[in-house]
Amino acid sequence: MRTLVTFLCLIYVALVSVSLSAAETQGYEFGIVPQQSADKLARAWGPVLKYIEKSSGVRLLFKTAPNIPEFESRLGRGQYHFAYMNPYHFVVYNKYPGYQAVVREKDKMIKGIIVVAADSPVQDLQSLQGATLAFPAPAAFAASVLPQAILTRQGIRIHPQYVLTHDSVYLNVMQKRFVAGGGVMRTFNAMPDDVTRNLRILWTTPAYTPHAIASAPGVPPQVVKAVTETLISMGDSDQGRALLEPLNMRGFIPAANADWDDIRALQIDLL
Repeated sequence: MRTLVTFLCLIYVALVSVSLSAAETQGYEFGIVPQQSADKLARAWGPVLKYIEKSSGVRLLFKTAPNIPEFESRLGRGQYHFAYMNPYHFVVYNKYPGYQAVVREKDKMIKGIIVVAADSPVQDLQSLQGATLAFPAPAAFAASVLPQAILTRQGIRIHPQYVLTHDSVYLNVMQKRFVAGGGVMRTFNAMPDDVTRNLRILWTTPAYTPHAIASAPGVPPQVVKAVTETLISMGDSDQGRALLEPLNMRGFIPAANADWDDIRALQIDLL
């Protein structure tokens, strides 16, 4: 067994080395959790990655995945050299394959929300007893995991149905295909006005450490340092702040792996 484990580790190291050699010439993959459509994410994140490339000299390639489970699979393989991932994802993939925290959002804690249609008769969580609710994906931390855990703790039994993205949750609830659904304030605020004005936030969860931007094991330290410094400096320039505005972000601060101990304390075991 020990020989097999050693052999598998050597294969993984070899694959990482090949990936990093290619990255030096083609660019480093920057994976974004697919909370929204790929087109919308590319429009919001593409200019940010170009800014980082121009300021740091590190070429970053925008990447996402067709859905959150596939994104999780790619994180598990260490496919992305850098990744913007939810708090629970970071806790899981910090263990293996060993993503390391780079930065987290400045002046921000993450909260989940439950939304209903603006004219819905539902006024409290108890009214959701026995209802089918829309959620992005089973391991979407603030939008799925937190609301469901708290509802269960309060004795409110619901039937989750997963619709792949936050945008799909909001649209389905607005169209009254579901009585309610889970999301987060950042993606809710990013929706068009004709969607948000037809929705109402019924309830908000307690606050936790937000999403991480993390680097994969083996990314050269000088590359991690250059990307980290540029991300942190974005909040200090007019141009940087303007680029972050579509993401509803104000800037980034340095992060340590221990920043997500509040998530670890929840002892969630979904992945």
